[in-house]
Amino acid sequence: MAPSALAPVVDNYVSYDHGASKSKQLIGEALKARVEAIDHDACSVGEEDPFFVADLGEVYRQHLRWKKNLGRVKPHYAVKCNPDPQVLRLLAELGVGFDCASKTEIETVLKMGVDPSRIIYAQPCKTKSYVRYAAQSHVKQMTFDNADELYKTKQLFPEAELYLRILTDDSASLCRLSQKFGASLDTTAELLELAKKLELNVVGVAFHVGSGASDPKAFVKAVQDARFVFDQAAALGFEMHTLDVGGGFTGDETFEPMAAVLSASLDAYFPPSIRIIAEPGRYYVSTAFTIACHVIARRIVNDATLGTTSYMLYLNDGVYGNFSSIIFDHQHPVPRLLKCGNEVMYDVRRSGYDTPSGIEYSLWGPTCDGIDVIAQSCNFPQVIDVGDWLYFEDMGAYTKCSATRFNGFTDSHDVVYVCSEPGAAALLGM
Repeated sequence: MAPSALAPVVDNYVSYDHGASKSKQLIGEALKARVEAIDHDACSVGEEDPFFVADLGEVYRQHLRWKKNLGRVKPHYAVKCNPDPQVLRLLAELGVGFDCASKTEIETVLKMGVDPSRIIYAQPCKTKSYVRYAAQSHVKQMTFDNADELYKTKQLFPEAELYLRILTDDSASLCRLSQKFGASLDTTAELLELAKKLELNVVGVAFHVGSGASDPKAFVKAVQDARFVFDQAAALGFEMHTLDVGGGFTGDETFEPMAAVLSASLDAYFPPSIRIIAEPGRYYVSTAFTIACHVIARRIVNDATLGTTSYMLYLNDGVYGNFSSIIFDHQHPVPRLLKCGNEVMYDVRRSGYDTPSGIEYSLWGPTCDGIDVIAQSCNFPQVIDVGDWLYFEDMGAYTKCSATRFNGFTDSHDVVYVCSEPGAAALLGM
């Protein structure tokens, strides 16, 4: 079924304060309409495949929340997190910049009509042909963290506007990046001196405290270190004007305290004349996407010793698909019951990991690999059978983008779009 087979569910809702409840309603309606239209005993191949419901209004609300709490910081959305075309389109309309890590990502954003000045090629170690493409496309903002990258830039794109990416403490993040990227402070002086010798234009400093950061103090130390490098650059005659504070922002309740700490640090160490940008990814999209999965098989497990019965449920998606976030992003998706028999139960009974008692299940993906497990143990009050549906919320970050075709299963799944915010709907013409 094509993504446009279900028309976007939009109405004249105008209350931002009640956006979350409106989002639940629209997502529930879209899920219900889709699963009730599928007869797994007679449907064509692929019709019962997993599908997403994406609320673009949630992305819009996250943007308003960012502006309220980090008004000085211009976001550059990390495309790698979720390159969904409608998400990119909405963010482009909102004036957001873009953090791209490859030629394909740059090309995708440029094709939407985004000006190259709104793109930062935030990849410290770049493929030569990609650098040539960036030069031809006038994408000047680029990061580096080593001498070889400076020589490469001198050869291929001497007009680039360079950001020196520095090493940070990312020990409190979900996904650590410092093991791979970032120049330590004892090497920044010689890198700046080399850039000066090569007559390259270093315009700023970049850092990244790790994806899914949880410790606000990591931002404080990183901002202090960035100030140190700014002063080093000034002593060499560079006129740096931009600080890139990277990503690591989550959309949960920790965002406001973290934003407050970051804002205070920026104001303490960098005057208003310094431009501040960031590279949020999961912050914008994690809570906007819900996925529905079909139960394709079931095994009954009887333990004669304990006298217990549990079930193994096999879903049509797993860790080689949209649940790759379990392995690569350390996520723990929570299963909810969507359709049991003929009853649709979205947001009716909060079942899954938070059910204190009930029938025990383990959830498995469809491939023939033993590591393809979504949940080793969860509980539901109902007996779930083949043909039933589960759903998982907060599946917008590092899910669909890293799905594979292992075992011949598709990595392309439908997205049904809804919009709980009229502001977003107006921008997209929905």
